[in-house]
This record gives sequence, C-alpha cells and structure tokens, in this order.
Amino acid sequence: MTALPTVIAVCGHEAAFGRALDGVLAGSGVVPVAPGRELQAAVGRALRAGPGPVCVVPMTLGRDPELVADTARTLRRPAAEHPGRIALTEPFGSTEHLIGWLRAAAGHSPPAEAEPALLIVAPAADPDADAELFRVARLVRQYGRHGLVEVALAGGDPSPAEGIDRCRRLGAARVRVLPASFVEPGPPGPPDLSHLPELPHQTEVLCGGPLLGRAAVEAVLATRTGAALRKLAAHDDGIAAGSAQHHGHTHSHDDDHDDHNHALDHEHAHPHPHVTDRPLHTAVLHP
Repeated sequence: MTALPTVIAVCGHEAAFGRALDGVLAGSGVVPVAPGRELQAAVGRALRAGPGPVCVVPMTLGRDPELVADTARTLRRPAAEHPGRIALTEPFGSTEHLIGWLRAAAGHSPPAEAEPALLIVAPAADPDADAELFRVARLVRQYGRHGLVEVALAGGDPSPAEGIDRCRRLGAARVRVLPASFVEPGPPGPPDLSHLPELPHQTEVLCGGPLLGRAAVEAVLATRTGAALRKLAAHDDGIAAGSAQHHGHTHSHDDDHDDHNHALDHEHAHPHPHVTDRPLHTAVLHP
C-alpha cells in the first residue's frame, strides 16, 4: 500500500505567514507554516513520521514572487538527504488566477443598476507586490462589469478606510470590500471625513470574503499535490525548477534574488466555481 503524502502549505504575507489558513485547513491534514525555519522544522517532522512523500505547496496568489525560490532553497538540503521523498509543487495560484477569482467573487452582486464599487484589499508588502495589486484591480475592472474598482492595503497606504473614502468621494453609494489574499479584511473603521464637504448620499459598506471557500482551497491543493507526486515518481522533485523561477518585477534595490515568474499554464482570468456564498456584513457611513 502506497504511503499517503504529507502536505505542507508554506505561507507568506498573502496568508499572514500561515495564520490566515489555520481555520480553513483545520482537520484537512494540511500543515500551514511560515517560510524558513518553520518550514524546515515541519519538513523534518514529516520525514521522521513515516515513509510517505512530503509535498510543499507555496501558498502565493502571485503577489509573493520570492516565496517559491525561497522555499526551494530551504528544501535543497533535506531533499538531497532524502532523495525521492520531497516535492515542491507549483504555486497555489498566479495573479491570473487571482483576477479570475476576484471576478467570480464580484459576480455575487446585486442587479446591474445597483452594483457597488469594488474595494480590493490585501496585506501591504513591498512596493513591487503592492503595485501588482493595482494591476490586478485594473484587469478586474477591464474584464468585469464594475465601473469603479479601487485598491487598499491593510497596514499600508492607502488604508481600507481611505479606500472607502475615495469610493465615496467618487460617488459610490455602495462599496463591496473583497480580499485579494487568504487574509479576510475586518470591517474597516470609518474614514475621517471632517476635511471633506458634505455629500448628498450615504455609503453602504459590504464586507465579503473569504476569496475562496474551504472546498476551493482543498481542490486546488489536491491538484497541485497530485501533479507534484506524478513528477516525483518520474524523478523530478520540482526544486530545481522552483529555484529558477522568475518574476517580471523590476527591483529598484540591490539583492541576491533572481526574478520569478509564477504564471501557470491556465487560461487568463478564469473564474473559479467554488466562490464562497457566505453572507456579507454591512455597515453604513453617513455623510
């Protein structure tokens, strides 16, 4: 009987270094960890626990371009010491997937005449990753049906409150907040409107999320893990390919990292069928 694999989800800022997936993956057997030492320790425990393979999934949605190569570097030594036991999968998703998932989430909206503005929120990271979120939002607007799509960065600039403020000033009576990460943004506090002239409308804030439900996350993990196990059986652990991946950002600072490109072999911006149907939370901002 073939030993079952251990699946480890290595998480960067898009998943709060694993904390955002604790509840989603609870009971699934998948272990969410932070990169580096936490990943190294989890791999060591899995190798000692039994003879089965260990699959490591980089939990990026395309805005953490260093995660794959950093993970590959961490796995090199244990993979050399335990040949045929460790596999690095393809990234969980790319920005192309993220665009499609956001479009699908935005599709759960009121009738066209009442469609809200969209405020896409993700944790702040470095300037390149933050700029990528603006590109994602532009393509969500380009290929969607919402006339106003804005961006906010939790812990960064613009903040979610500032994003709602901007939507309000641009005339939006309703704003739907969508997470562009595994982290669900909490209900944003009211923006400071004291410096603005009074506007003739209220602004209703709809807080939606998560981006993907548990079934969708588990389905993608199963797909990535299955593909990696088939490659591992053919003596390809994915680590060399992960180390060599490049991304298209131009860095303005000197570092030792190569560029990484996480575009997967999927159609551009296709929606996922497992978007959560969880009810929205609403708040009203008065002028």
